[in-house]
Amino acid sequence: MITDAAFIAFAVLGIVTLGATLGAVAMRDPVHCGLALALAFCGVGGFYILLGAEFLGFIQLLVYVGAVAVLIMFVILLTRRPDSGQDTNSRGFWSALAGSGVALGVFAVLAVAISRSPSIQTATPADPEASIAAIGRMLVSSHLLPLKMIGVLLTVALIGGVLGAMQEGGKLER
Repeated sequence: MITDAAFIAFAVLGIVTLGATLGAVAMRDPVHCGLALALAFCGVGGFYILLGAEFLGFIQLLVYVGAVAVLIMFVILLTRRPDSGQDTNSRGFWSALAGSGVALGVFAVLAVAISRSPSIQTATPADPEASIAAIGRMLVSSHLLPLKMIGVLLTVALIGGVLGAMQEGGKLER
């Protein structure tokens, strides 16, 4: 049975997340888009926590808000050219309409695929402590090398972004 407090929390979180997601898509300033995307990631983490998957909720907050959104903000702030007078984020009506149509089509296909999935109807909740322990053991044993490689790749990408932002006509500004 869903309590009134849980329903109110879900409704408020849904409105905030949906508004942040629409803001991330519709805003013209890339910095505001990045901040709205970080708020949308927080909302998704809140949904996980409301559903009782606290581990996934906090991982969502740590990985997506703490790493991905911050990386996106760094890239936006490092690659912006304040002296360029043109709007690089201008869209026409037809391209916005086409993008909306593609997004609705993808949503419809995913909704049909998820609703017809046999695992949705027969899923039984696993023991959360056992699955969290299994994830931890898997990350530090069999998936340690890919985990470290991802860290190195993100570091190299950040250094490349900084160097690319600093270049002016083939020379580094110091």
